[in-house]
Amino acid sequence: MRFTMRRHNGAPAPIHEPTTPPDAFGKDGEVARDAYSSDVHDNASEHSEKQAGVQRIEAVSKSWTKMSLIIAYGTLLIIANITSLEMQVTGLLQPYAVSSFRAHSLLSTIAVVQSIVSSVVKPPIGKIADVFGRLEAFTFTILLYVIGYIMQALSRNVQTFAGAQIFWAAGLNGVLVLQQIFVADTSDLLNRALYSTLFDLPFLWTVWAGPHVGASILSTIKWRWGYGIWAIILPVCFIPLFISLLMNQLRAKKLGYDLGSAFRGRSIVHVFKNLGIDMDIGGLLLFSAAVSLILLPLTLAPNASGKWTNPSMIAMLVVGSVALLFFPFWETSKKLAPRAFFPKELFKQRTVIAGVLIAFFYFMAFYMSVFPYFYSYLVIVQGKSVVTAGNITRVFSFTSTIASVVVSLLIKYTAHYKYYVTFGSCIYIMGMGLMLAYRNQDSSTSTLIGTQIAIGIGGGFLNVPVQLGVQACASHQQVAAATTIWLTLLEVGGAVGAAISGAIWSTYIPQKLQAYLPAGTDYAPIYGDILVSGNYTLYPLESPERIAINQAYQETMRYLLIGALCASAPILPLTFWMKNYKLDEMKQPVEGVVFGSTEPSAPVKKSGWMFWKR
Repeated sequence: MRFTMRRHNGAPAPIHEPTTPPDAFGKDGEVARDAYSSDVHDNASEHSEKQAGVQRIEAVSKSWTKMSLIIAYGTLLIIANITSLEMQVTGLLQPYAVSSFRAHSLLSTIAVVQSIVSSVVKPPIGKIADVFGRLEAFTFTILLYVIGYIMQALSRNVQTFAGAQIFWAAGLNGVLVLQQIFVADTSDLLNRALYSTLFDLPFLWTVWAGPHVGASILSTIKWRWGYGIWAIILPVCFIPLFISLLMNQLRAKKLGYDLGSAFRGRSIVHVFKNLGIDMDIGGLLLFSAAVSLILLPLTLAPNASGKWTNPSMIAMLVVGSVALLFFPFWETSKKLAPRAFFPKELFKQRTVIAGVLIAFFYFMAFYMSVFPYFYSYLVIVQGKSVVTAGNITRVFSFTSTIASVVVSLLIKYTAHYKYYVTFGSCIYIMGMGLMLAYRNQDSSTSTLIGTQIAIGIGGGFLNVPVQLGVQACASHQQVAAATTIWLTLLEVGGAVGAAISGAIWSTYIPQKLQAYLPAGTDYAPIYGDILVSGNYTLYPLESPERIAINQAYQETMRYLLIGALCASAPILPLTFWMKNYKLDEMKQPVEGVVFGSTEPSAPVKKSGWMFWKR
């Protein structure tokens, strides 16, 4: 990223100065040749430092047509609707799928697997996008997504179901991070927050439709097809985006732009060596090992023989800790990682440091309060139906989406972002306090919803502007890295929160059930299956068993919420460490045709759409 690409077979590929045909941007949207020429020459030295995938998207960006950009964004919005609905539906199906294997208590372990994969997959996906190209990265992630769907639908035991989360989470998070990278490629800083929230808009309807669709699936085609149907729908919806990106790559090549190539070298050995350097394979492996081997024991140990004295748990923690300690040395070494996926230049900026720490604590608190056990709490302790419990758990997504749209508009018209981060942190922490105060068996449905609205508003005002602040520190070569770093630390925070949740849940629920249940009652079926613990026909409201069950789960949820409140506390002081950028006065780190501009340079305006050539 920050080092010049090595030469092979002589000098690097020449930077072509393209001729611009009159119809490059439409028949009434000509762009002056001198704008292209100065742009090419001004960036010639910087171009050689950019990886092939970045060169490709810049070439594509310079050759966009109005229709091809509309098709790309339209397809991404369709995919966002599909993935959003799928998440709502399968999130509701998951407790029942796991319970069919008599392993409801392993929900947190599956959540940790998802969070770990979500954490470690973003850097390699970002690297694939930078090294090979955006089209290639999108295609790869869709393939992973489909494999995950198929494995979940066909799983015959909890091990296979948990293993499928690796592919599913890799595909989902790959699509999510590539959406944000694509927005960064095609928008300026002032408009970026608004365009990045486009892919959150589906949550406004899917959060309410999801529980109904999920309940219908459970009562008709059962949970397996609830996973399998998406393996058909998603690839079909991806086709227009694939064609649009492919056609514009061919168009850029025809216009004479340098698309770059990831396969550089005099021989196969050199090609693989260069790919290893460009992908920073060593750094990715170290990071993946550190995150996985440290977090997994937190949920596995309470269920393992010997628990924390189990040799396997100790070995995982030791190896993970060693990998974590060695990781910074690898990433800062010019010899070991000349193209590190965590560029050290970014971490010299306080806004990046504060931003990634805010993301970490934000998601850590979320995974100790709302996910993965809030739905189970509503069903077991509150006695809510499948649809009602699903709707309550999705109030956060709905509210945070609205809040993110509001804050994006505020950013667009004020050109500031920091004030909203501080405001959001105050609301988020307050919401966590309200959840702790009012999360009890006697709380009304409206009270439970109110607490979710509070943290949803805080989350919406935190998420979008913090990511924007981090991206504002990066060049175009680094924007994918900055985005993936921020999203990675976000997911690591979620993984830590899920791991702690699993450790608390797996430790205290069995202990408290055994202590409170009437003598002779087997706690194992209650602990292992939500269909048993949440069955008010089997264990009526005033029965000794129901009183014991609710007390055990209620007390454990209180421990989780105390932890969530503590995790959210550092967010507020961290917001003061971020720089108060004036976004409309900053140099835009993008090239080619973008949405919006803060610099008047060769505009082409057609039918309400504004494009700018840099």
